[in-house]
Amino acid sequence: MPPIISLRNVFFTYADETEALRNISLDVQPHEIFVLFGPSRSGKSSLLRLLNRLSDLQEGARFQGVIQFDGQDIFDRAVDVFDLRRRISMVFAVPTPLPGTIRENLIYGPQMAGIRDQTILEGRVQRSLQQAALWDEVKDRLNTSAMALSGGQKQRLCLARSLAMEPEVILLDNPTSGLDPLSTGMVEETLRVLKEQYTIIMIPHSVQQAARIADRAGFLLGGELVEIGVAGKLFVRPKDKRTEDYITGRFG
Repeated sequence: MPPIISLRNVFFTYADETEALRNISLDVQPHEIFVLFGPSRSGKSSLLRLLNRLSDLQEGARFQGVIQFDGQDIFDRAVDVFDLRRRISMVFAVPTPLPGTIRENLIYGPQMAGIRDQTILEGRVQRSLQQAALWDEVKDRLNTSAMALSGGQKQRLCLARSLAMEPEVILLDNPTSGLDPLSTGMVEETLRVLKEQYTIIMIPHSVQQAARIADRAGFLLGGELVEIGVAGKLFVRPKDKRTEDYITGRFG
């Protein structure tokens, strides 16, 4: 099966000459949870932001290499960036619901994309909340403020908001940061179900979470991709000593 996302010889440098990524090559397969782990400032978030071109917002930054999504170069001039960000959606570490109700949060994106049919919009609301394992908790209060939700519920709402746009790939930048263990477990279980329909690329909040959730994982250090492997092997018998040192807590 061809990869859904493919990177070849990718470099990314910020305007202050900080080299965030250096010669990254990797493939992400459809319907897998691919985890990027490593210490702070290793390039994980920079890599995620490249995949749906949020990196375009970094003034003065420079990109080199090739990134393909479904076989197409995402930096090709023919690419519609708005559509790319719909197809490759991102959920950030800090859940930030939009002002307004739960329902308004979920229909905002589809409406901006031109959908006006109320039946379609209501279908998106219910389906996305069900996929994010939040429907049963909020179905009777869709017209109440999204700000009244708990932290874990807000994070799942943000995930549902992403799903309402019917993406193909979901990028998750430390989505359980600051959540309690119960909420973290609910998000992780939701992701295991979602990978049946979507491809998920995730930055975890810990090595332990990476080992629990990943199908495959890549270890980033200083902007370099040190090692990629199947999670069951990588976290038990890493090939590179730097990976082993990080996993066992010798640094980072």
